[in-house]
Amino acid sequence: MMNLNFLFPVALIAAGYASSAMAGDKDPAAICAEAEERYTELFGHPSAEEPGVTVVTMYKYNFCPAQITVPVGTTVRWVNVDKRTSHSVLVKNSGQPESDRAFPEESIEFTFLVPGPQDYLCGPHWETQNMIGMVTVTPE
Repeated sequence: MMNLNFLFPVALIAAGYASSAMAGDKDPAAICAEAEERYTELFGHPSAEEPGVTVVTMYKYNFCPAQITVPVGTTVRWVNVDKRTSHSVLVKNSGQPESDRAFPEESIEFTFLVPGPQDYLCGPHWETQNMIGMVTVTPE
């Protein structure tokens, strides 16, 4: 498992993006349900049971869930549960580089330190697949 810890000290990109249902004819809720099933198969427990982090899965060109709300200081772990595709996470205008690619069963971690909406995207898939998500960070 690849864990890259970055701190994001500024609010970024305009809010309002959501993940796309570009992965065939399924809706995002169905895709995210499949992603959670795959996560449980791979790791032996639901993603909500991961201690100390909030998990977002990456599956079929979607972030699941596409929008989350967390308190300041929360570490978000993006976990690739696809079978063949790699993904990255980039928070634009943060001054931080795009993460390395996370291949199947690998993860990327970021700790959010500043309140506000913070959009992120998958570097290789945001333009062609609209793979974009948002973290709303609330004050402590």
